[in-house]
Amino acid sequence: MRTSGILMPIFSLCSKGGIGTLGKEAYNFVDFLERAGQSYWQILPLNPTNFGDSPYQSFSSYAGNPYFIDPEVLIEEGLLTKTEFESFDFGSVPNEIDYEKLYNNRYKMLQSAFSRFKTNSDYFSFCEKNAFWLDEYALFMALKDDNNNASWNMWPKPLKERDKEAIEKAKIDCKAQIDFHRFIQYMFSKQWFALKEYANEKGISIIGDIPIYVALDSSDVWSEPEQFQLDEDMKPSAVAGCPPDAFTDEGQLWGNPLYNWALMKKENYAWWKKRLGYALKLYDTVRIDHFRGFESYWSVPFGAENAKGGKWVKGPDVALFKELKKEFGEDVPIIAEDLGFLTPKIHLMLKRCGFPGMKVLQFAFSNGADSEYLPHNYNNNCVVYTGTHDNDTILGWADNISKKDLEMAKEYLNAKDKEGLNWNMIRAAQMSVADTCILTMQDLIGLGSEGRINTPSTLGNNWQWRITEGCVNDWLAKIVYDKTATAFRLPKNKKEQV
Repeated sequence: MRTSGILMPIFSLCSKGGIGTLGKEAYNFVDFLERAGQSYWQILPLNPTNFGDSPYQSFSSYAGNPYFIDPEVLIEEGLLTKTEFESFDFGSVPNEIDYEKLYNNRYKMLQSAFSRFKTNSDYFSFCEKNAFWLDEYALFMALKDDNNNASWNMWPKPLKERDKEAIEKAKIDCKAQIDFHRFIQYMFSKQWFALKEYANEKGISIIGDIPIYVALDSSDVWSEPEQFQLDEDMKPSAVAGCPPDAFTDEGQLWGNPLYNWALMKKENYAWWKKRLGYALKLYDTVRIDHFRGFESYWSVPFGAENAKGGKWVKGPDVALFKELKKEFGEDVPIIAEDLGFLTPKIHLMLKRCGFPGMKVLQFAFSNGADSEYLPHNYNNNCVVYTGTHDNDTILGWADNISKKDLEMAKEYLNAKDKEGLNWNMIRAAQMSVADTCILTMQDLIGLGSEGRINTPSTLGNNWQWRITEGCVNDWLAKIVYDKTATAFRLPKNKKEQV
């Protein structure tokens, strides 16, 4: 079935309080998607952000981002006053996120709400059902609070190495902070699942996103160090990255610890079953980032200045996904982010798994007619994107590519000039044979590079873009609806109305 959706991060909504939240603007966006004839809302990871503010580097692969808890809902529930909320400085630029101000003030605001919170049966039920990750995460965050936010591998040795007596003592000494972090996750969960239920009732499915790797400074690594390639001092023996390519001579040094795939195989990939199982509760479909890393991954010696000295190491390949399909069914809803340097072995893995891969139109105009990203080379089992969170917007991209590539794009897309090229590319994506088409909100409202979300391998000025009030409107919804109808991508219930 031909379907369509829009990529829009939660943090990019125009909610009050300096960042997009799970409140009113999120519900308004769901309504917009319904009016626009869409089937999907694709988001970025929901997890708490770590160093660099990236949702792909988090303190936990399970926990929700405290910044996404909507203050106005807390006010409605009597946990916060309007005066308290307005007393905090979360930034004054409406279309940008000031993470420093959020960090300095959001937890203070949540502490005020926590001070009024009364535990109840729903809260205790949440804690019990999520104890498999929540207990370790709440303790981990409380210990970070108690150790000046230092990375866990810099903590005192008994805590770093999880000495039993030290851990039990910490649970007593840090009880108040542990309960605070449990409260945060409870409030996030309540708000998220209420929003997801609303979206599903409107016929909108959520495409979530999980990074292939977890951050070193995370409860995931601290609580289960044996699952990762760490040495006796709890330091990574090797870290993740990407080799040098056309975009960077030094490669990309991500720094994430690599998995102990030999142990994971012995345990029938129980760690991954637990992680994916939780993701499938949060989302309707799961996009797995850097999918090619399951076939083989770039291993860089720990301490290297860049990724040039790395090497390819064989990953679990299709064996992992056979186990996951045994657990979750043959039709487990996964999208494989299969971008980057692909080999015949990776193509074979994808074929054997059967998951749809990704086609990004911005990659299509540099390699002539043979480019796998040109629509005439697609098969049905793929998801086409004009661009992703790592790309410039279409108009920004057009301003920065070579004249030769731009001329090819204009010729292929039947565009007279750069102005309006976004709509030509949107039309090409929608008209392609790909089963699913995902557009970005920035391209639909015609932004240039000021709407870019992330520039890979750079720090600063990323993950900050927010849409301004009024851009999500009925006029745009009608345009998107009509174009979606023309491409025969409307949901079944909408088709009957046309």
